[in-house]
Amino acid sequence: MALFSMSALLFSCNGAKQDESKAAPADSVAAVPPKPQPAEFADPKYMEMGKTQLAALSAGDVDKWLSNFSDDAVYQWNGGDSLAGKAAISAYWKKRRGEVIDSSSFSEEIWLPIKVNQPQSVEQPGVWLLGWYRVSAKYKNGHKMSQFIHSDAHFNADGKIDRYIQYIDRSLINAALKK
Repeated sequence: MALFSMSALLFSCNGAKQDESKAAPADSVAAVPPKPQPAEFADPKYMEMGKTQLAALSAGDVDKWLSNFSDDAVYQWNGGDSLAGKAAISAYWKKRRGEVIDSSSFSEEIWLPIKVNQPQSVEQPGVWLLGWYRVSAKYKNGHKMSQFIHSDAHFNADGKIDRYIQYIDRSLINAALKK
């Protein structure tokens, strides 16, 4: 059976050459749209949004930093902790900036805006902004901390961030916060 199938395949391939003069003109054949890739680059405007947000957070302007968040946004850390809702995210970061962090700056930024057409795992389809950067923070107790952070921001249909995931090393922060 396998030999018969292979012979049929070879025969059909050898005899499949079509006389080009009998082929239909290109303009008469309906164009078939390309199959979407699982993911593709998204609009670079998302990179500018990420840069603007980090600049606002560095300046201590939590309201401006949150301006691109949806009201129902979820902020999640890699350890599993999370905040639900823009109001809760705002309260957390305003307290953190006001009582814990004296100053912060971001450098060595890398941004990648992607559009997920077909999720490969648990990620949501749509536009994501992936960011990698160094944060350097000085805390109110005088200690300093510096580390690389990775963040993933998902944008809803209105162009607002509805999920923000931050991957950090909490042990470096905890060590800097010891008295």
